This record gives sequence, C-alpha cells and structure tokens, in this order.
Amino acid sequence: MKTLNYFLLGLFTVIVVTATLAVTAQPLTNKLQHTHGASEYSVEKTWELPKDLNEVSGIAWISDNTIASVQDEDGVIFIYDLEKKKVVKEIEFAGSGDYEGITVHNDNAYVLRSDGKIYEVVNFLNENKSVTTFETDFSSKNNMETLAFDTANKALLIAPKDRDKKDDFKGLYTIPIESKTMEAVPTIKINMNDIAFKNFKKKKVYKTFSPSDVSIHPKTGEYYVLEGIKPKLVILDADGTIKKVHELDTKEFSQPEGITFSPDGTLYISNESGDGPATIVQVKFNQ
Repeated sequence: MKTLNYFLLGLFTVIVVTATLAVTAQPLTNKLQHTHGASEYSVEKTWELPKDLNEVSGIAWISDNTIASVQDEDGVIFIYDLEKKKVVKEIEFAGSGDYEGITVHNDNAYVLRSDGKIYEVVNFLNENKSVTTFETDFSSKNNMETLAFDTANKALLIAPKDRDKKDDFKGLYTIPIESKTMEAVPTIKINMNDIAFKNFKKKKVYKTFSPSDVSIHPKTGEYYVLEGIKPKLVILDADGTIKKVHELDTKEFSQPEGITFSPDGTLYISNESGDGPATIVQVKFNQ
C-alpha cells in the first residue's frame, strides 16, 4: 500500500511540474523575440508593401505616421501611410535609375543614386516642387546606398557600401546642406578590423561590413547603420565607437535596405521582397 502511495505521489508531482512548464512556456506578448549571440530585439509591427515597392531601398519619416520611400528602379518618391496601410501619394522627380537612399529635411527631400549623385527635391509634397542635383566624391564603383540627415550639424550623411578610400574602414561623410560640398575626411570611421566584427571578418576586409543605410537616433545621437547583404545593425556612439552589432533574422529581415526614426525614437526598417512581400517593420532593440 505504501508503495502504491509513493507511486501516486510521484505521478502527481510529474503532472504538476509538466503543467507548470507548459504554462510558463507560453509567450507573454505577441512580439517576436530573437537572440542571436549578444543581439536581442523584438518586431513590434509589420506592414506589407505593394508590389511597386518590392525593391524598396530607402525610407524616411515625414510626419503623422507617413513615411517617404524610394525603390531602385524608378525616380518616384512613394508616400506610405502607416495607419491606412497604403501608398497615398507618388511623386515623380526623375527618370529610371538605381535610387538607393532618401532623407527628408523640412519641406525638402534628398534622394541618393548608387553612382553618388544626389537629387534635391524642394517642396517635394507640393505641386510647385523643383529638382536639382549635385555630385559627391563617390561613383558607381563605391555602390552608394546610405543617406541620412544630421539635424545637429545641418548636413547630409553618406557612406559607401563597397570600397571606401581605404579598405580598412567605411566612413560616414558629411555634406553641409548650404554648400552641398562633401567634406573629404569622414565624420565617423567604422573600422573593419574592430573586434566587434570578429565573427564577420572577410578575406577582403572591405566586405566585412557593407552599409545599406544609416539613421541618427533623435534622443541619443547614436548612429544606427544597417547592412542588407548579411542582415545586421551596427549601433555607434556619437563619437563613432561601436556599441553593439545585432544580427537580424532573415525571416523578418529578408534584405534590410532602409532605416528611419520617428521623432520619439521609434525605429522603422524596410526590407526588399524575398520569399514574401516587401515590408516595413517597427523594431525595438535592447541594448
């Protein structure tokens, strides 16, 4: 009898422990949590983009839940409304071309072509818009994709995806908005030999990290530099020190090409289409 009691007590304990584990294993939220080594983030929301934006290559926050975007085939700025979940306006500014980056300052939009040419679209949301262009020190051999606006310094920021002036760094270069002349020395150098890249080091060192876009956090001043080839996000201090390298899961980041912040610091990343549609995702990174 005593043996039977022990057996029943043991069986009861197993059932209780199993049930407890099953309950605790249930997700506490509907957010997708990921841990890749030292990287942790959650995808908060996802928007599927229309087919016209399958090749979405850059995004920029405007206001009132609207985001400006470009794709790498047509000279059109697409205005996407996050609440309405659709493109609400299309603004033609040039002919066909490989347009890779976009940023917005006040009423003007700036679009980067992969050969380094920048289009300034003045009053881009209005019928009386005007378009001018200016050159940088880079060309198509540098494969230019990265463009942002540095509000503190009233300047554009660009970076080469492929080779820089030297192979051991990728620079963030400043273009003052008044002069529209690129400064020869980079404001920030991302060292390809930094210990933070030890797991990503390539034989050709310049391929260790290939920026696809950058945005500056409006609260902290940190640089968030994106890569689409091997999806990752590099966070730099305001002085350029690498704080963290986040690997991104290709299930949510098929090919991350664009990045932007809303004024309150909410982060958005755009992805070209892969097995599924192109997307914009709202992401929270834990540092």
